[in-house]
Amino acid sequence: MVKNKNKNKKQVRISSNAIAYISAITIVLGLFLLSYNFVNKRRILAHDYINEKINMDVEVRNIESSEEAIEPEVEDDTETNLDYYIGYLEIPKINFNRGFYNVDSTQNTVDSNIQVIRGSSMPTKSGGNLIIAGHSGTGWQAFFNDLYQLQIGDVAIVTYKDHRYTYTLKNIYTELKTGQITIKRDKTKTTLTLITCTNNSNTTQSVYILELSGKE
Repeated sequence: MVKNKNKNKKQVRISSNAIAYISAITIVLGLFLLSYNFVNKRRILAHDYINEKINMDVEVRNIESSEEAIEPEVEDDTETNLDYYIGYLEIPKINFNRGFYNVDSTQNTVDSNIQVIRGSSMPTKSGGNLIIAGHSGTGWQAFFNDLYQLQIGDVAIVTYKDHRYTYTLKNIYTELKTGQITIKRDKTKTTLTLITCTNNSNTTQSVYILELSGKE
């Protein structure tokens, strides 16, 4: 006589309601984790953006020179169309290439582009200083995020009015975020000054001084 080996085995069945309940809990937990990660990431980005915006708003005001009895620099930009780039800034080492606007353009702001600081001179002025500020950190506005990789001797190129002006990096220094920036440069040289927040610092800003070394 053949006995049924499964006779004494208990059969456990899970009702369809229980399966649905477990599935619902799993889905809710998954959505919660995804939402938490998304919200947390957005919170961090928003915090970084607000912190960067406040700092850059302070930085681009009241830019001073380290020299005494300075006559105000005269902008020689005669472009009248404010909706188009008047020039381009290229930094080969960090694969950076972006246009910049007339100082009076509504697009000339660190919130939407790199910003030409009022009082700057275009490269055509001998002994002048083109000052450009940009965000670093997180977000799509962080155009100058890789400036920290630059070293003395690296070059930047400004294209303006059908000419290419090559600048060589001569000095890098940091300043506390106090609302003013001291630009330390040789006024006998035609210079390009780049300004952004210091990498991995909430209290300082970095200033890059480049001197004109060639024109094409």
